[in-house]
Amino acid sequence: MSFTLPELPYAYDALAPYMSRETLEYHHDKHHLAYVNNGNNLLKGTEFEGKSLEEIVKGSFGKNAPLFNNAGQHYNHLHFWNWMKPNGGGAIPGEIEKKIIEDIGSVEKFKEDFIAAGVGQFGSGWAWLALKDGKLVVLKSPNGENPLVQGATPILGVDVWEHSYYIDYRNRRPDYLKAFVDHLVNWDYVAELYSKAV
Repeated sequence: MSFTLPELPYAYDALAPYMSRETLEYHHDKHHLAYVNNGNNLLKGTEFEGKSLEEIVKGSFGKNAPLFNNAGQHYNHLHFWNWMKPNGGGAIPGEIEKKIIEDIGSVEKFKEDFIAAGVGQFGSGWAWLALKDGKLVVLKSPNGENPLVQGATPILGVDVWEHSYYIDYRNRRPDYLKAFVDHLVNWDYVAELYSKAV
């Protein structure tokens, strides 16, 4: 299976003012494309050729760092574009909201923990809401790692690499994360991933 760059599921200016056209042009057209191209080159001739992306991510972790980094980031970004939508945030679908309250305590506590995970990730990485052993948990990971290699299934993730926010927010990572949670999250996609995970 070779990696391909997907089209964005919305126009480049659709997420403004919370994420600009310029950010999406750089992030999608340059950074994600680089993970796709590098990943395809690194995949050639390995035992992972012909495997699914999830199998490549899990199988290359700890064994083939260059391939893992690019495959992990390709996986993360495939979902990242869908984890956002114009006029996002807002009401959380009932099933997910109920599970968040049951496992984390409240929607507010989830938002606080998720933002804190993103702020607290030193350097590049991601913050996650994931399903682990039947429970929703907030996690963070460095670089291109994701919950798949922590024995969990990601249902929401936010990119805290600087290229994800620096054009729009400079060094104000907490403001970017608050905008993501309040105005960008596509909860319908989160709900879809949750129902597949359970």
